[in-house]
Amino acid sequence: MSGIASKLQHNREKSQGIGANSKAVKYLNQDFESLRNSCLERGQLFQDDCFEPLPSSLGFKDLGPNSYKVQGIQWKRPRELCSKPQFIIENASRTDICQGALGDCWLLAAIASLTLSKQVLSRVVPHDQSFEKNYAGIFHFEFWQFGEWVDVVVDDRLPTKDGELLFVHSEKNSEFWSALLEKAYAKINGCYEALSGGSTIEGFEDFTGGIAERHELGKAGPRLFKTIKKALDRGSLLGCSIDITNASDSEAVTYRKLVKGHAYSVTGAELVECRGDRVQLIRIRNPWGQVEWNGAWSDKSSEWRYVSDSDRDRLIKRCEDGEFWMSFSDFLRQYSRLEICNLTPDALKDDNFQKWAESEFEETWRRGVSAGGCRNFPNTFWMNPQFVIKLEEADDDSDDGEDGCTFIVGLMQKNRRRMKKMGQDMQTVGFAIYDLPKEYYGQKQVHLKRNFFVRHASTARSETFINLREVCNRFCLPPGEYLIIPSTFEPNKNGDFYVRVFSEKPASFQEIDDRVDCHVEQINIDEDDISDRFKKLFGQLAGADVEISAFELQRILNRVVGKREDIKTSGFSLTTCRNMINLLDKDGTGKLGIVEFKILWTKIEKFLELFKNRDADESGCMSASEMRMAVEDAGFSLNNSLHQIIVARYSEPNLSIDFDNFVCSLIRLELLFNTFKILDKDGSGVIELGFMQWLSLSML
Repeated sequence: MSGIASKLQHNREKSQGIGANSKAVKYLNQDFESLRNSCLERGQLFQDDCFEPLPSSLGFKDLGPNSYKVQGIQWKRPRELCSKPQFIIENASRTDICQGALGDCWLLAAIASLTLSKQVLSRVVPHDQSFEKNYAGIFHFEFWQFGEWVDVVVDDRLPTKDGELLFVHSEKNSEFWSALLEKAYAKINGCYEALSGGSTIEGFEDFTGGIAERHELGKAGPRLFKTIKKALDRGSLLGCSIDITNASDSEAVTYRKLVKGHAYSVTGAELVECRGDRVQLIRIRNPWGQVEWNGAWSDKSSEWRYVSDSDRDRLIKRCEDGEFWMSFSDFLRQYSRLEICNLTPDALKDDNFQKWAESEFEETWRRGVSAGGCRNFPNTFWMNPQFVIKLEEADDDSDDGEDGCTFIVGLMQKNRRRMKKMGQDMQTVGFAIYDLPKEYYGQKQVHLKRNFFVRHASTARSETFINLREVCNRFCLPPGEYLIIPSTFEPNKNGDFYVRVFSEKPASFQEIDDRVDCHVEQINIDEDDISDRFKKLFGQLAGADVEISAFELQRILNRVVGKREDIKTSGFSLTTCRNMINLLDKDGTGKLGIVEFKILWTKIEKFLELFKNRDADESGCMSASEMRMAVEDAGFSLNNSLHQIIVARYSEPNLSIDFDNFVCSLIRLELLFNTFKILDKDGSGVIELGFMQWLSLSML
């Protein structure tokens, strides 16, 4: 219950703007200003008890407490490493980021691209901090995390070895913003080692809130150079890498001085005149700050002799700084992959930029309820969360003249890097897109069922199901409404996810789910309708007071169901029997009279019929998906979150539901709907309860 309350509170805060870059969430409730002021008042340097200078902050395996790699590591403040440390010297630049002993070149490439835009950098690295004015050993950074900005506080004790920074460092040994940024990012992900291995896309998105695309350069389309140039002009962040074929290739240097399995930044794209031809050039940076391409258009290559003096002076910098030019054709041959991070509208203040329209949702996959797996599992695929995008306006420009709407879908797994410490890895995820039949246009409360997906093929889908944090693809489809189904590859894999759509033109994007309603058929019985045989039986069962208590009801029901071999049951609990009496007890005696008992008996007979009809394999119990359909058969329409509660409360560890739990859930649902209806006197769908009233009802 507390988890549901937390989710409601989170949604309320988000609706109030908390989580925007201007109102970032305080990570672990640590407030930078109040902590710094407290330290200044006490004359003490900040010590972060949420990320202490301990082996656990370094890692869990290769950097774990027993690893030789952590021997001799000391945590030191910048003032212990140099006489006059500075946060940022003049302006942050790409040479401020040099890799240390951690395999997080993907992160460094993202940070390097970050420095190309002062506006984007200022959203991540607040400049109201230094080692001079108001210095208290505390710094803070802001990261985008699954739909909201989070402010992360760190102290400035950094891991060192032999008097030098162990991980990220600046080319200038007195500058520390990049090392502190890496520490804050390690904190939010659990430890430094959690940052080892990843995709530049992840860093791009966490520093911008943007959505990133991946392009396989072996399949590059004819418009890719134009796309790169437009992306750079729009302030997008770009990275590239070369695939490795085996472990020994990792960070191996080719004869052309390119590093395999290493993340580079793309920092420029230019067209130059050379010997009468127009040549497309790409500028790339190695975050090591050294080891540069030595082929055509490298710093000292002969090609630069044949371009104009102005182009040569503007573009060439003859030094080993890790940045170099190469022809676009060589880029396509040498590199394997390009990643482009498209920025959110709020990150682009300049009105000259064309901006994407953005929509987003947070949801969950839960076993037995909303983790249906991919299309390979037709019996459960329909249970996945469902979203509809409405595309109304076609793009302004189209090369082939067709009427199409361009949009990008990104499906992101939440918090999986943080779970590395617990031995959990990424799920394999993807999504499918369906053309929505026109009879469903505009409907929000229709969760499409199995038959729809069995009869309809997908219109588009993610390029692959993959175990990366995010799957992202660009599409161009005719105007219309489309159903987007995100899923794990296999069913019953728990996970939290974040899905968003960037579209060139405004487009509505919303989650659809079944409406919550109860249309249970009421059973009306008069005493005159009851047979003499049933009256005689009731008299024998009820005893002298001619009423049946919860204890008597439990004994009666368990005696009956215990004789059946076609259903599995662990027996009706006393709580279930009390719920049955609460539902039907009209006079408040806490017992059932003959009419009330007859109504209950009729209900149980109906429940038994529903149960057997939905038990497709005649196992004597129902699966979670069968249970979902049986609940609908019984007259209830519930959304995903309510089905999730039912499965969590009434299923066995293997997600099966036996007969007594099935009956208990239906009785409980009807009781809750009836109670609300009684209290909702004006039919507004809203009731008001005092604390004691709420507590009394909850205890029933």
